[in-house]
Amino acid sequence: MPLSNIGNRNGFVLLVEDNQDDEELAVMALQSAGLRLPIVVARDGAEAIDRLVGSGASGSAGRPLIVLLDLKLPKVDGFGVLKRIRETEGLRNLPVVVLTSSDTDEDINRSYALGVNSYVRKPVEFESYKSTIGALGQYWLTLNEFPRDVS
Repeated sequence: MPLSNIGNRNGFVLLVEDNQDDEELAVMALQSAGLRLPIVVARDGAEAIDRLVGSGASGSAGRPLIVLLDLKLPKVDGFGVLKRIRETEGLRNLPVVVLTSSDTDEDINRSYALGVNSYVRKPVEFESYKSTIGALGQYWLTLNEFPRDVS
């Protein structure tokens, strides 16, 4: 099932990534997997928080469907971003996938303790990276059921 078949979902993917090469690879992999939603990039943790809870949240972009979050970020690291998301009313149930090069037990355990939905280590080889990102998109944007607004 291609990623373009995500029903009537509106929104965007928020990619929080400071490395331009990793950003380009992720965008390319999601697009080649068939993603037709916009991909918005925040290049540091402070920008991600601002987009989610600051002035960016009230703009036309709105709330993302999912956040792909690197851990090693300038200004505010990924743990700080994740903590802020889970502490903010209206964002607590936002799906967050850590997408990082770290495979330390400490980073994995801390991410889950802070409420991450999934932890994925970035593959080094391009084809593996592309396949992994495509599978992430397939699951989270096609198969996964998102929380529903029941107001």
